[in-house]
Amino acid sequence: MPTLHEMLLPVFDEVVKRNPGEIEFHQAVREVLESLGPVVAKHPEYADTQIIRSLCEPERQIIFRVPWVDDSGQVQLNRGFRVEFNSALGPYKGGLRFHPSVYLGIVKFLGFEQTFKNALTGMPIGGGKGGADFDPKGRSDAEVMRFCQSFMTELYRHIGEYTDVPAGDIGVGGREIGYLFGQYKRITNRYESGVLTGKGTGWGGSQVRTEATGYGTVFFVEEIFKTTGESLEDKRVVVSGSGNVAIYAAEKVIERGGTVVAMSDSSGYVTEDNGVDLDLLKDIKLNRRARIRDYATDRGASAHFVEGGSIWDVPCDVALPCATQNELTAADAATLIRNGCAVVAEGANMPATPEAMHAFHEAGVRFAPGKAANAGGVATSALEMQQNASRDSRAPDMAAAVKSPARG
Repeated sequence: MPTLHEMLLPVFDEVVKRNPGEIEFHQAVREVLESLGPVVAKHPEYADTQIIRSLCEPERQIIFRVPWVDDSGQVQLNRGFRVEFNSALGPYKGGLRFHPSVYLGIVKFLGFEQTFKNALTGMPIGGGKGGADFDPKGRSDAEVMRFCQSFMTELYRHIGEYTDVPAGDIGVGGREIGYLFGQYKRITNRYESGVLTGKGTGWGGSQVRTEATGYGTVFFVEEIFKTTGESLEDKRVVVSGSGNVAIYAAEKVIERGGTVVAMSDSSGYVTEDNGVDLDLLKDIKLNRRARIRDYATDRGASAHFVEGGSIWDVPCDVALPCATQNELTAADAATLIRNGCAVVAEGANMPATPEAMHAFHEAGVRFAPGKAANAGGVATSALEMQQNASRDSRAPDMAAAVKSPARG
């Protein structure tokens, strides 16, 4: 594994000491510090300043309780977070994640990653992230609405189109953004559409924002293949997850002539040698909000559901981890390498462990890190912010231009 430059070791040790128990945040910081080693070796003066230390310390961390009432009349209590990490380039920008695993360390790692990803887009946006340890799975629309309204009743104090602009992430899609925006509008008495991105196109949203992260990941893969005169055509592709990023990554792979042979959720994964029926999968995940095992039930004999296990056991040419952090381990990487995988691109944030990335590097597998490969979503969000600021709407042919296999 790569080692830290000796001048950066004190910085990392300080991060661990100041943020005990936040292992995901430690991991994200270490990965960046490792990449800065050659820079510091060439310019040791950078390590003698507070710049690097400042990059690792959020400007603001907000934690609050979120009480709400379930359908049986019982009061439930969750914890909400917003980490406003860095505003050097513009207002804080980053999604909200609703998932039981959410705690401060997760939100800080995501905000740290977002700062660099947003800078890489070239757009004037800073980095931030937020969420709650609330699980929308199995909850009624009314329960999700009441939770979102309670969450925004506190969050609204800390956000604004020139301050902090949240979007969606795991567990937060168009439904949740709608509930959040409605509560923000009610409390503030302002139609400030630029305060959230990922909105519906009928009320300030940008065309193709829903698809942008997944599409962008696949566009990145295509550029990798172009370096060797190849394409996605006839490639076997495994996509982990079945949320927004995974679904639209799969959609673009299929448009480009690839075959998506496996997708997953937290219950397991499905395989289909002739390719996943994406229309059925969309219906199950986006409309019915059901589990991926239902895909295999509806599909019949052509699909196979594996409960638990690792989706990376499925042989493929391209692997797109689009689910969550640290989902692709060193053991998974060894399996992918053994099965001949040629390209790995991160659709999720930090889905490959450091050991997995090292294994890919050593084996010559082309690897696209998430800060670049999945930045299409936030870049499109920044365009949504621009259209909101100008009270404008994106050109009608924008969606067609991006969706078209010929025009890309």
